[in-house]
This record gives sequence, C-alpha cells and structure tokens, in this order.
Amino acid sequence: MRVSICAVGRLRAGPEKELIDDYLSRAERTGRGLGFPSFNVNEVEDKRGGGMATEAALLEKAIPKGARTIALDERGKVMTSPEFADCLADWRDTGARDVAFLIGGADGLDPSLRSRADLSLCFGRMVWPHMLARVMLAEQLYRATSILAGAPYHRV
Repeated sequence: MRVSICAVGRLRAGPEKELIDDYLSRAERTGRGLGFPSFNVNEVEDKRGGGMATEAALLEKAIPKGARTIALDERGKVMTSPEFADCLADWRDTGARDVAFLIGGADGLDPSLRSRADLSLCFGRMVWPHMLARVMLAEQLYRATSILAGAPYHRV
C-alpha cells in the first residue's frame, strides 16, 4: 500500500524537511518488505489566498484515486502507536492500494474534506503547527513500519 502525505504549503530546506525525509526513507526501507513500497509527500499551495475551500480543492487533486484518506485534525481520534500500525496493516490486508494523510493549512482542513475522510486522527489535545505535524506523522509512519516488522525501535 502506497502512503502519501498530502499537505498544504511548501516546506523549504531546513531541519523539518531533513527530519521528514529521514523518517520517510526509514519507513520506506522498513516497509518495503511489509507491503508498503513507497512513502511520499504531495504539497499543494494556495497562491491566491482562497482559504480552506481552495486548499480543499487542491488537496483533492493531490489524493491518489481510490485512496483511503486520513484527516489530521484536532477533533480526531487519539490512537496509540501500535493501534495506528494495526490500522495501516488492516487497510493493507483488506486490499487498499493507497492511503493519503491530509494536512491542512494554518486554519486546518475544510469541513468537506474532514467529513469524507475514512479516519480523522489527532496527535493529542494540543494544536500543532501544520509543518511540525508533518514531522510527527513521518515519525509515526516509521514507527508503524517498525512495529509491524517487529523491530526494537518502538519500546513500551
């Protein structure tokens, strides 16, 4: 199952980008033998300032056709890392070819995207900057592949 992070905004070179690239390359190496052949980031940018509705339209185009979608949202479900890994494995095992994680801009995701998502996921009760949420998601994707592989990275 291919994994995409579809996010509003362009991430420039710097520590966040380096962390994301590192975690996603680790996830890809670990996940390849587990049925997760690729991890990538699809960035969209609302250059005209059209707001959440415009961002939603751009994100829709970035989502692979037929993908399961996970909205990152402060109102979403809080999961443990093993629960997250199990969710990804379950989707993979039931034939999902693609999964797309949706990260909105500064104002979050448009309600129309949130309501259509297969899952809404929250990284705790605090609000996180959308660029930092990418780093946290990339790390959790690597952690999920490590858990599924039985690697010692995740310790309880």
